[in-house]
Amino acid sequence: MAVTKTHPIKSTLKAAIDYICNPDKTDGKLLVSSFGCAAETADIEFEWTRRHAIDKGTHLGRHLIQAFEPGEVSPEEAHEIGLQLAKKILDGKYEFVLTTHIDKGHIHNHLIFNAVSFTDHKHYHSNKRSYHEIRRASDRLCREHGLSVIVPGRDKGKSYIEHQAVQNGTSYKAKLKAVIDRLIPVSTSIDDLLARLQREGYEIKRGKYISARAPAQERFTRLKTLGADYTEEAVVSRIAGGIRPSRQPQQRSGKVSLLIDIQNNIKAQQSAGYQRWATIENLKRAAATMNFLTEHGIDSYEELKERCDAIAAATIRTRESLRDVEQQLTDLALLGKQIDTYRKLKPIYDRYKMSKDKEKFLRGFESEIILFEAAARDIKEAGITKLPSAKKLKAELDELSSCKTALQAELRKIQQEEKEYDMLHRNVDLLLPSHKNLQKSKEYML
Repeated sequence: MAVTKTHPIKSTLKAAIDYICNPDKTDGKLLVSSFGCAAETADIEFEWTRRHAIDKGTHLGRHLIQAFEPGEVSPEEAHEIGLQLAKKILDGKYEFVLTTHIDKGHIHNHLIFNAVSFTDHKHYHSNKRSYHEIRRASDRLCREHGLSVIVPGRDKGKSYIEHQAVQNGTSYKAKLKAVIDRLIPVSTSIDDLLARLQREGYEIKRGKYISARAPAQERFTRLKTLGADYTEEAVVSRIAGGIRPSRQPQQRSGKVSLLIDIQNNIKAQQSAGYQRWATIENLKRAAATMNFLTEHGIDSYEELKERCDAIAAATIRTRESLRDVEQQLTDLALLGKQIDTYRKLKPIYDRYKMSKDKEKFLRGFESEIILFEAAARDIKEAGITKLPSAKKLKAELDELSSCKTALQAELRKIQQEEKEYDMLHRNVDLLLPSHKNLQKSKEYML
């Protein structure tokens, strides 16, 4: 599990970067990485990028912290996850410094990134949507690395603080839901349920919506905010013997669905009603599986396996092509930044080289000289002898961006197809455990 939080840096950018790069916290700076800048001069490079922004905003940068469950991840893996997260959420457009701190009881990452993009000089807009994207990306990476994650429940709108309260057993909402679940089987009506809640110590308020407040709770809680199973209509239905709305079978979409493994399904073993529903549902899903195979001309198990293998290979090829294009985009964007810096600061550097008192000149233009020399060094290492025009660079970037968009769409399509064929393969294995004669099975199902 990784917990994330973010806040803006409005001043003292250098102090913040110096803090996260502290050698005592980062294993002698072995756990320090940067992108689009050097950690030692990041504040200077951030400022240079901000100078060219039309919308500079009021923030110098943003500080993201990603903390992991104690004992669940190594420092090196945590740092790698942090790099992957930065790449995902910043998309190679913002300079950043990433460090991993190991001096506390839990390993955590610090990511400080520029508030302005060096590719288009637009300001980074932080809001609820961008934060949720960070959370989702972090959780996805934790799953990929085999770490625990915060699994959202069926209820929508639960804040992270509320989730932590539930985990700690202190959530008023969680306790209220538990009491309602316990009282519904013995209640005869909604009024009877509310009366029982009052006897449990809850204060009830009835208006447009039913609300309840526990002893020592500051505000009332509307029952409808507890989730779909706790609206007034749902509670009335549940008292009358209806099933929870969240547990009602979803309407069929016409697509192939995975068969329910009734023999190993705990719910099916505990509920005869659910077992009957699952048996009927499996007949429908089996028929849909066989119809799909017929429509796509798949007549043998070997042919199905070959189709699955071909789609899996196509997924790998497309993902690798996308990774290559993303790397080319990143490299070209960084090179474009250095070329732009080189062109703009060369007049100042020429004056510095011609100055009779270089130390005095350097005191007045130290930042500019540092940036120019870093840009010149990167351009030389790239093997460029003649600087390309800004127009040519932009055309190359636009072409790569279009290619990236097309590959992303293609990958999504192939991954969906791969998922569908994986379900087909698993369904056939459940339907035909002892033999793989699809033709006979299709004739039987039809």
